[in-house]
Amino acid sequence: MPRRAAHIPCLLTCFGLASLWSAPPARAAIDCANAVSTVEMNFCADKDYQAADKALNAAYANAVEYIRTRGDQEKPYDTESFQEALRKAQRAWVAYRDADCKDLVAQEWSGGSGTSSASLGCMTEKTIQRTKELIDRYSEH
Repeated sequence: MPRRAAHIPCLLTCFGLASLWSAPPARAAIDCANAVSTVEMNFCADKDYQAADKALNAAYANAVEYIRTRGDQEKPYDTESFQEALRKAQRAWVAYRDADCKDLVAQEWSGGSGTSSASLGCMTEKTIQRTKELIDRYSEH
């Protein structure tokens, strides 16, 4: 066996152990109200963002449906172009959110250990705000 090949089992074992150290703890073991480590904080921040993103997707789908069903009742307008305008605005909003939270916030933190949590927190906050905006604008009052 060539000399390099003899080290492969050791490298695989070492990298396998290293991945265990960097892997987040099991979901049931993390108390997000008392997260202490960076891994726990990142896990909890991602969990919050995923929930906010799910709510945003539901609000957006409801907005599209609201436009489709209200078009003929309230004002005479072209439903397809209204929905396209909403899609265009949403895409622009996502680009803004991502640039602000993923790029600008990362620069502000200069790559420190809190960068991921700060970026996810920013994305969660903006996503919650956008969800509220869509609900306020495109739901029965």
